[in-house]
Amino acid sequence: MAVYALGEREPVLGKDVYVHPDATVIGDVRLGDGVSVWPGAVLRGDYGTITIGARTNIQDGTVIHCTFTEPTVLGAGCVVGHNAHIEGATIGDDCLIASGSVVLNGSTIGSGSVVGAGAVVPYKSNVPARSMAVGVPAKVREGTEIPEGHLTANVELYFQNAQYYARDLRRLD
Repeated sequence: MAVYALGEREPVLGKDVYVHPDATVIGDVRLGDGVSVWPGAVLRGDYGTITIGARTNIQDGTVIHCTFTEPTVLGAGCVVGHNAHIEGATIGDDCLIASGSVVLNGSTIGSGSVVGAGAVVPYKSNVPARSMAVGVPAKVREGTEIPEGHLTANVELYFQNAQYYARDLRRLD
C-alpha cells in the first residue's frame, strides 16, 4: 500500500483498515477501524487533517484533500462513490457521496444524507440530515427523507470485500 509520511505528518490507520496498493494516503490522514480505500483514490493531508470514520469506504478514483483552515471530516459508515472529490468539508455519519460528485470547502453534509451522482455541493453549503442534494449546483430535493440504515448493506459489503482483498489479492506481473 502507498502510505506516506510528509515531514512530521504521518497517517494513522485503525484496526482492519484496507488501503489498496494503487491508492495513496499522504500526511495527516486518520483512518478509523475498518475503513477501506480503493484503487486510484488519493487522500492528501498535506496542509491540514483528514479524518475518516469507522467502516467508511472510499471508492476508486476519489480525491480527498483539506486546507490550512478547513479539515476534511467524514463520519462513520459512509460510502464515497467512484471519482468523488471532497475538499475541506464535514460529512456526518451514514452518508452517501455518490459517484462523480463534488463537495467543496466549508460545506456540511448532515448525517444520513445523500449527495447524488455528479452533484456539486458549492462552497460553504449545508445539506440537512437525512436529505438528498442533487444537481449542479446541488440543491436539496424537498420532500425526500432518507431512511435510517439505508447504507448498512453497502457498508458491510465493502468491509467484507476489503477483508477478502487484504487476504487474497496478489499481483501477477
